[in-house]
Amino acid sequence: MDLLKKIHSKSAKIGIIGLGYVGLPLALEFAKKEFVVLAFDIDNIKIEKLRKGESYIKHIESEKIKSVLDTQKFIAESDFTRLAETDVIIICVPTPLNVHREPDLTFVINTSKTIQKYIRKGHLIVLESTTYPGTTEEILLPLFERPRPNVKYKVGKDFFLAFSPEREDPNNLEYTTSTIPKVVGGITKKCTEITCALYDKITIETVPVSSAKTAEATKLLENIYRSVNIALVNELKMIFDKMNIDIWEVIEAAKTKPFGFQAFYPGPGLGGHCIPIDPFYLSWKAKEYDFTTKFIELAGEINTLQPYYVVERLTELLNKRNKPIKESKILIVGVAYKKNVDDLRESPALKLIDILQKKDATVKYFDPFIPKLPKTRKYEFVMKSIALTKENLKQFDAVLIVTDHDMIDYNLIAKNSKLIIDTRNIMGRLGIFYNNIFKS
Repeated sequence: MDLLKKIHSKSAKIGIIGLGYVGLPLALEFAKKEFVVLAFDIDNIKIEKLRKGESYIKHIESEKIKSVLDTQKFIAESDFTRLAETDVIIICVPTPLNVHREPDLTFVINTSKTIQKYIRKGHLIVLESTTYPGTTEEILLPLFERPRPNVKYKVGKDFFLAFSPEREDPNNLEYTTSTIPKVVGGITKKCTEITCALYDKITIETVPVSSAKTAEATKLLENIYRSVNIALVNELKMIFDKMNIDIWEVIEAAKTKPFGFQAFYPGPGLGGHCIPIDPFYLSWKAKEYDFTTKFIELAGEINTLQPYYVVERLTELLNKRNKPIKESKILIVGVAYKKNVDDLRESPALKLIDILQKKDATVKYFDPFIPKLPKTRKYEFVMKSIALTKENLKQFDAVLIVTDHDMIDYNLIAKNSKLIIDTRNIMGRLGIFYNNIFKS
């Protein structure tokens, strides 16, 4: 039976490598649609949790995992030799930046080398990890066309290769894996056709494009667009602060225009797995063509500046109260990169903690979703979330609201804090107005 027939009959066995915020929802969706899924990860703690039906991602309920375990359609696996059993392999591994803000494709390359050992005729391999245009064709294709000594495969004939960018938005209840259109770009037309047939089984719509490069560029455009527009409102925030104009009020008024305007909002800095990182994949690749991506670089510069600007505003307001930043007690409310998730990746809260500690401030945090700060690629803070109580709040010289989780008692904060820097305008949105609240 050829691969297309296996996909249409749902007898194709799906292997998904990387069980984070992208890979796990994808694996669960395929299993829910009655495909047998081998879900691979190098983290044995994740594998053991999944085998017990336990979730390690807040917005993915354990019941969803248990339901597919019960059908025996979902198999969590750390033994990568079982890749040989699959018909389809989907790569969902991290693509961070290194210390020089250059693409770090270590996970993609190592994963591809593992796949190379087990690739066989008829296999479909799809890369979902965000990367620069050309990665699928320039790095993955040569590995898979010559998988082993004296073996040569032809893409589009012996095996199939495509790029389909992930578009996950953690904890977005409206747009999920199955309701977000899937862009697909294969190395050949046949690769695109088969990959579209696969994703058609689990998503509302597939959007075929002319090449893997085009699909790779599509994901970058989506996030560069957001990065540049967020940088614009962040810059306007700093200008309008000096002019005594409320940027939040300006945005609310501007968005009443029914055409030609889309609202973006300022904040304490960018976070998450996409916007702070993805644009620089294109910046790096552009240098190969002697081209400087000025908009991307400028947006990155402005957005990177925001935690420093927040601390600058905090310092000014403390000084007006005859309190130096040194030895002041600061509480950060919310350390996740966005509201209502337990995801710390690239969170501006971590940079704020780092800056404040280097200024000899005493810093603590409260986040209902993150009881303890784990080690990250950049930081290793030994900190646990404190309780949000009237008594605790009164101990701090200032409170920085960094992440506007819904389940936080903002009235409690407003009534019991000496000084509040609200970087998300959550107090204004809730109609909480006290003299101790300042927007930033």
